Amino acid sequence: MSETSETTKRAYHSTEYRQSATIEAVVQLCAEHDPATLTTARIANKVGLSQGALFKHFPNKSRLWESVAGWVSAQLTQQVFSAADQHQLADQALEAMFLAHVGFIARHPGIPRLMLGELQKPGNGPAKAIIRQTLARYRKKVIGLLEFGIQQGRIAPGIDTEAASVLYLGAIQGLVVQAMVSGEMHTLEQAAPRIFKLYSASFQEKPDDPEK
Repeated sequence: MSETSETTKRAYHSTEYRQSATIEAVVQLCAEHDPATLTTARIANKVGLSQGALFKHFPNKSRLWESVAGWVSAQLTQQVFSAADQHQLADQALEAMFLAHVGFIARHPGIPRLMLGELQKPGNGPAKAIIRQTLARYRKKVIGLLEFGIQQGRIAPGIDTEAASVLYLGAIQGLVVQAMVSGEMHTLEQAAPRIFKLYSASFQEKPDDPEK
């Protein structure tokens, strides 16, 4: 390999590393601050860069937020969907997804603030579009598992799968909001199994009434 090629390769890896470190810094800062108040100066300081150096890796704040949203989308769906795919029974896959999602948030408590902050912004910027697409893909996955569970006889037939998918995400969001209000994000993973048990009770097959 030529010296020029080696230099280019090192520069590429350095850029990749800086971009990854910056995205991680934004996620960490969102756990401590309102995402809307985060400045590029604070982000650069967290990474140990000057603002000028930060803008070499991200030309503007919008592009940075788009990269952060892309990272969140990729990590969330990869970890949550892979947890579901390890189970053949749909109800068990749904529970694995639920617990994996809560665990992901417990490890990255800034993500709910970041996602909600983007969704509340006017217009349809790149970061907001990524988050909306991610949530749509997530709902589709849940609906697919609910329908598969009906086919397997693990989930009661006739349930409103669309509404059940909304309730599924709502249960996670409610759990996270309560933990944020109480300041006890560390309790998320302890509470998650109990919350899912209540949720799953709404779609389980009911035994026939022996008196009928």
